[in-house]
Amino acid sequence: MKSGGGGGSGASAYGFPAKRRWRGLVIGVLGLVILSMLVPLVFLLGLYNGFHTTGYASDSQNSKPDVFQKYAIEPKKEIKDVMHESQEPKGLPPPKVDAIPTHTRENSTKVGGRVQPSQRMTAMDESGKPCEWKFGSYCIWRQENREVIKDSMVKKLKDQLFVARAYYPSIAKLPSQSKLTQEMKQNIQELERVLSESTTDLDLPLQIEKKSLKMEATIAKAKSFPVECNNVDKKLRQIFDMTEDEANFHMKQSAFLFQLAVQTMPKSMHCLSMQLTVEYFRIDSTNLELSQAEKYADPTLNHYIIFSNNILASSVVINSTVSNSKESGNQVFHVLTDGQNYFAMKLWFLRNSYKEATIEVINVEHLKLDDHENVTFVLPQEFRISFRTLTHSRTEYISMFSHLHYLLPEIFKNLDKVVILEDDVIVQRDLSALWSLDMGGKVNGAAQCCHMRFDELKSFLGESGYIQNDCTWISGLNVIDLAKWRELDLSQTFRSLVREGGSTDAVALRASLLTFQDLVYALDDSWSLYGLGHDYKLNVEDIEKAATLHYNGYLKPWLELGIPKYKAYWKKFLDREDLFLSKCNINP
Repeated sequence: MKSGGGGGSGASAYGFPAKRRWRGLVIGVLGLVILSMLVPLVFLLGLYNGFHTTGYASDSQNSKPDVFQKYAIEPKKEIKDVMHESQEPKGLPPPKVDAIPTHTRENSTKVGGRVQPSQRMTAMDESGKPCEWKFGSYCIWRQENREVIKDSMVKKLKDQLFVARAYYPSIAKLPSQSKLTQEMKQNIQELERVLSESTTDLDLPLQIEKKSLKMEATIAKAKSFPVECNNVDKKLRQIFDMTEDEANFHMKQSAFLFQLAVQTMPKSMHCLSMQLTVEYFRIDSTNLELSQAEKYADPTLNHYIIFSNNILASSVVINSTVSNSKESGNQVFHVLTDGQNYFAMKLWFLRNSYKEATIEVINVEHLKLDDHENVTFVLPQEFRISFRTLTHSRTEYISMFSHLHYLLPEIFKNLDKVVILEDDVIVQRDLSALWSLDMGGKVNGAAQCCHMRFDELKSFLGESGYIQNDCTWISGLNVIDLAKWRELDLSQTFRSLVREGGSTDAVALRASLLTFQDLVYALDDSWSLYGLGHDYKLNVEDIEKAATLHYNGYLKPWLELGIPKYKAYWKKFLDREDLFLSKCNINP
């Protein structure tokens, strides 16, 4: 009994606790298995502190996107934004239109002979806006001119330095790792010294590979020790913020310098204007001028109007027109310019002849017109209009007449028909057919943009007062019926529309579009191809077939930033033999 009781007592004392321990071990193992499955999932889903692709942890709520990654996929569009009201998502900025002093146009494709906008998705930055909204046309140019990153060793050293700085504070807190701490400190100081003296791989010392391998080994040792992730995360976050601020600073600086480069006259071309002006007064060029005043106002001749303060650009327009004309003796070019470039223009066209064509240079600041005491010189205006939806954005560029164009009926009172050419246009075909063009009572023969209609611009045109399905038009090559213009008094219509809306840029665009409402004759697509100052994807066949090429966009062919593959069409009409071009080192 006792032994049986002892056996029962033993079963009670040892059997049940053993079962409990066995059950505890099973539960523990199951728990570890579950955790081993959940932890990788948590890390993969980024739920633990929001891991980045770099492998370093950061706060999922406060972390910022990778600035380098977002700048690497910039779209080809522009900076300001006008949105379809019918598609306007809540919380987005109100529609805007931006006037720019030069001409631009987005990446697009040709469908049925007409340029169609791209519908590509737009990459966003940390503010939720496309890159070009923040940095302008610079983003387009930067994307198209992106180069493979050079100086890979310098970049590698900087990355190693960042990682070493991140781990150093944690290693320095380990008393047993004083040797590793000293080693890391020396390597950090050594790389800092090298990078302070070298900005390219060519500047690096000969033994830099050994230094890099040494730093790599030191970082590997540091990673083998258990360190507080929060400390490493905090340090990497500080470095990331500093790097992002630096990247933003350089992006803004680059964008500013880009805008400065495309909106100002190059030094060499300013030199040309100054040299010609000095020479004009040195040789008393008034004695060289030939009296051709009778041709200036002869309505039986073909008169071309050019507004320009750029000697080379206006020269190329005239040279290309004359070179491709069947008969140049009946061509008269009127170049309207400002007082600063007037004498330089006069001497240039006295020194250079263009077959039998007649050229008149007019200083608009000296014009004496009825009801206009002071006339200021303004180049044709261009407006950049962006449409943004939740899925994509596109940008269109419309070049428009300046207020000077609305003085043409008063400036040329004896003329009934003229052709207006902008100075960023070249001619590839005889234009004589334009003079016999029957415009059916219309006033303005122009290239139309039917992929952007009036109803898409109602945010600043208003809700009524125009035909909503009408196409917009673009200046560059325009056939103008001055007789009909005077009959309808369109200049007064334009002034009235401007007074109604104030003085903003959008008002000028609205006034121009509404002035010629239902008075625009659509020129055939073969007469004009625009976008060569912005669109990198134009079809070569379309370029070669077009009668005129319009370099509307920031990237003018006479600028170093111009699109290289389009420059050849412009350069072949440039007179490179003139002495003053070599004097001023002009070689666009």
